[in-house]
Amino acid sequence: MERGSVTTPFGRRAMTLGMLARQIAAGDIPPKQSVDKWKLFRTVCEAKSEIGVSDRSLAVLNALLSFYPGAELSSENGLVVFPSNTQLSLRTHGMAGTTLRRHLACLVETGLIVRRDSPNGKRYARKSRNGTIGEAFGFDLAPLLARAEEFKVSAAKLAAEKQHLRLVRERLSLCRRDITKLLELSREISPDVDCQDFDSEFHQLIASLPRNAPVGCFEALLDKLAMLRDELTNRLEILLNSQKTATNDHQNGWHKQNSDPDSKFESEPSLGKGEGIGLADDPCQTERATVSSNLPHQRRCGDPPLALNRFIPPTDSIDRPRRQIPLPAVLQACPQIADYGPSGRVANWKDLITAAIVVRTMLEVSADAYEDACSVLGYENAAAVMACILERADQINSPGGYLRDLTRRARKQAFSLAPMVSALSQARRVSAPMTS
Repeated sequence: MERGSVTTPFGRRAMTLGMLARQIAAGDIPPKQSVDKWKLFRTVCEAKSEIGVSDRSLAVLNALLSFYPGAELSSENGLVVFPSNTQLSLRTHGMAGTTLRRHLACLVETGLIVRRDSPNGKRYARKSRNGTIGEAFGFDLAPLLARAEEFKVSAAKLAAEKQHLRLVRERLSLCRRDITKLLELSREISPDVDCQDFDSEFHQLIASLPRNAPVGCFEALLDKLAMLRDELTNRLEILLNSQKTATNDHQNGWHKQNSDPDSKFESEPSLGKGEGIGLADDPCQTERATVSSNLPHQRRCGDPPLALNRFIPPTDSIDRPRRQIPLPAVLQACPQIADYGPSGRVANWKDLITAAIVVRTMLEVSADAYEDACSVLGYENAAAVMACILERADQINSPGGYLRDLTRRARKQAFSLAPMVSALSQARRVSAPMTS
């Protein structure tokens, strides 16, 4: 039915090696091969970026396929269509003649169709005596049938790449959402911690991504954001573990300070002349470790080891106030503090300070608040204040906030320890006859 030989173009169009190679490839079709023309057209549309054709060129190809009789492309039924430009223009919704010729040339150039030009350049067909088409001149659709498998492979490859890009974009969106929520959580549970570095790095990475980037750029950005998310997660995990440790220490009542044999505390007898200075006046000593102490009736056989708690007073030289109340007066007004001293008793100011640190941990008073109180009131006075707070713990909603308020008032010289201890002593004297 078709011309099996190679044909050259009509008129001034020159023959090229590319045209020759495409005609030879189009002639290499198995005799019984056939394919649904519309399924093949959809495959070509999916692989258009690999083939290198535009949507307008595909519209012209669609029109050419509509002139082919039957739904199956097969070499046995002939593969040449011969519509006029007028009919092609009508089936391409009124496409202009010059535009139509340009897109036909594009289809020929990309190897989707082959020109079968007649001697005068017209498109027509000669019928045989039995009425079938014997020889036709026009556009040969044989390259579509010959490259059907190639188009399927290209379409599958592009579909896989699009799916991979979609998955990478989804993971990138999830990673961005995770980092945003983790930053918000970090600011919420730890406002004092600076998250500016994480925030700046996050926004810098997002700003560097172009709108239509290749998949490689998305993958590189995803790796960097995943590392940033892991750092934030590790940071929050450390905060969570520290909070769990503090909660367990408070609930179980376990407490242990590091015992330092070289620590030099001044005990009560060494103070000499009445009220003396605070525990430590040496600014070069940067650490004061208190002796071991534990809450009464809390340790049992087989209990886990006790948590380490160290109190480090400020290293700067601070002019601390003198002790305001004698130790016996403090113990008389606040007898509960003795239960938290070493061996369940308070024999001197060192023992009172040790017990105050235990009570501070038990009442969940932050180390910053207690250190601030020590720097303003002095170690002995701060310990006495903690003993007073312990006596009224059931009436104080926030011991830490109450201590900060007392420290603020003391800094303005609007607070004195003596009235507080006196009030507690008087309350105990009033309640003692009622109890008896």
